[in-house]
Amino acid sequence: MAGSSDVIVVGGGLVGSAVAYGLAREGASVTILDEGDIAFRASRGNFGLVWVQGKGDGMPDYASWTRRSKDLYSGFAEGLLEHNGRDIELKQEGGLELCLGEESFRENEDEIRRMHNQPGVGENDREMWSAEEVRKVMPLVGPDVTGASYSPHDGHVNPLYLLHSLHVAARQLGARYVSGAMTLSIAQDGEGFRAETEAGVFRAGKIVIAAGIANKWLAPMIGLDIPVEPNRGHILITERMQPVMPMLLVNARQTADGTINFGNSHEDAGYDTAINPAKLGEIARNVVRYFPILKNARVVRTWSALRVMAPDGFPIYRESEVAPGAFSISCHSGVTLAAAHALELAPTILRGGFNDRFSAFSPERFDVSPAA
Repeated sequence: MAGSSDVIVVGGGLVGSAVAYGLAREGASVTILDEGDIAFRASRGNFGLVWVQGKGDGMPDYASWTRRSKDLYSGFAEGLLEHNGRDIELKQEGGLELCLGEESFRENEDEIRRMHNQPGVGENDREMWSAEEVRKVMPLVGPDVTGASYSPHDGHVNPLYLLHSLHVAARQLGARYVSGAMTLSIAQDGEGFRAETEAGVFRAGKIVIAAGIANKWLAPMIGLDIPVEPNRGHILITERMQPVMPMLLVNARQTADGTINFGNSHEDAGYDTAINPAKLGEIARNVVRYFPILKNARVVRTWSALRVMAPDGFPIYRESEVAPGAFSISCHSGVTLAAAHALELAPTILRGGFNDRFSAFSPERFDVSPAA
C-alpha cells in the first residue's frame, strides 16, 4: 500500500497545486498524485496573466470570484515567498486590451456596458481609452489601433515560478508529491476513498480531482459528469528588444529581460498539441498591426498547449452527492484563480458547505445528469 492521508489531490498542475497548498496551510495531510510532464498540462504553456477585465460576462459570480482572487494575490504571493524564498514576480499595474478597428472598439464598449449592469461587476473599474489616450502610454502602437479597454486590476506573474513555488510550499507544509502517478481508478473505500495509480494505491478521507482535461473521465468515477474539452493555444516569443510596451496587454507582455510574449489564440484541435504554423502566422500579423516596429523582430521560440474549457468557459466546482468527500475542480484560469483556490476554495473543502458556497459553478447548469 502506497500510503494514506487526509486528502488526495489528483493533479499537480496549477489548479491542483494551489488547492493542495491551501489544504496543507489548513493543517491537512495531503498527497498530490501527478501524472508528470507527459500529461496534457496547461500549466506548462501558461501566459501568466492575473486578468480581471472581461472575466464573467454572463456570469456575475465568476466576475466577483476573479476580482476576489486578484485582491488576495498580494498576500498569497507573500506567503509563498515566506515558504520557499521564490518571488513569483507579481505585478498588478493594470492592463489593456487593444482594439484593431472600430468594430473591435464597439464590441469592447458593449461588453463593458453589459458587465457594468451585472451585480458585483461595475466596481471592476474597466473603461475605454481612445487611440490618443493609448498612444500617450504606448507611443509605438500602429495606426490600426483604434483604442483599448483598460482595467487597473490586471496583472501577471511568472507562471513557472508560481507552479514551482506552490509545489515547494506544499511540501514544506508536509504535503507528499508523487510523480508518475497517473490515476487509473477512484473508488469509495470504507469512510474514505481509494485511488489506484501507476505508482501504487493511495487512500484518504477526501479526494479532489483537479487533473485538467482528465477530469472528464475521472469525475464519473465519483458520480459526476464534468463536460470539459481541450482548446489549443499558441505562444510566440521574440528576441530581446528595447522597451516597446510599458503596459501589460491581454495578448502580449514584455518580460524583464526584454523578450516579448504574444498569444491568446484559440483552436478546437482535440488533443493535438502540435504547433499550427497558420495560427502562428495569424498571431504574427496581428503583432505587426499592434506594433509595426516589431516587423523585423526575430521569433526565438514558440509552443502550444491545451486549455481546459467548459462549454461556457467558466469554472466547474462540485462535491459529489453520491460520494460525499469527493470533489471535482476544473477551470482554465489556473493562474488568475490560484490565490482564491488556495485561500478560500481549499478551506471550504475541509470545513463543509462546498456546494452551497460554489453553487453558481455547479455542472448542473449544463443540465448534465449525474453519472450512474
